[in-house]
Amino acid sequence: MERDDSPACGRVLLVGAGPGDPGLLTVKARDAILAADLIVHDGLVDPRILALARDTSRVSVAKARSRHTMRQDAINDLLVAEAKRGKRVVRLKGGDPFIFGRGGEEADACIAAGVPVEVIPGISAAMGAAAQALMPLTHRRVSSAVTFVAGQCQGLSEQDWTGLAGAGRTLVIYMGIATSQAIADKLIADGVAPDMPVAVLENGTRPEARVLRSVLVDLGALIVREGVVSPAVIVVGMVAARGGAALNQLATTAEMLA
Repeated sequence: MERDDSPACGRVLLVGAGPGDPGLLTVKARDAILAADLIVHDGLVDPRILALARDTSRVSVAKARSRHTMRQDAINDLLVAEAKRGKRVVRLKGGDPFIFGRGGEEADACIAAGVPVEVIPGISAAMGAAAQALMPLTHRRVSSAVTFVAGQCQGLSEQDWTGLAGAGRTLVIYMGIATSQAIADKLIADGVAPDMPVAVLENGTRPEARVLRSVLVDLGALIVREGVVSPAVIVVGMVAARGGAALNQLATTAEMLA
């Protein structure tokens, strides 16, 4: 379908709100929020970011595991319909729109409907949380590759993670808190050492952020005993042992589990 750039047609901006800290918004993202006619936001966007546009109309399309305020097709239709009414619609997403944010689906819907669409990238949850924890996701001494996966996307059993974790590699798992024990079992069965360092980065970049470190065999138990809740990402690999007193903590945990 041909794109409609007439004055009567608005536009959709898929904007990354970053992992939480408003200071990590890009200048372009902040400008888009302030200029929006309508903000359609997910549940991971920090309230301090939404407060930047206090007088702007908002629609929450928050999603939780097995519970969605609005199905994805309905979100797509909403973005298109409001833009065709001439509105500048900001679709505000936690992290980056194109990393497990379904931004690709929303962009496709706009393109198919002839609605102008632009993507303003944001700092992903993994990158922001790891930076706060002083945890490099790659490090020339211990990891030359990093992979992002979803811990519940299309069912854990359908995913092939062979070779994604282990010596010289970092695996970052989004949406893996509820399936953490199954994730640990899966990786160990695939040959990853049970004492491979892991870190759980909860509420990264926010005031209530926590960095919890252990070893792979203890991952599920760690999340239960510490009461970890989303948003959180799991890091598997030697880089998880970096930052602060991490090495001493991991050594103590490994001794306790031996």
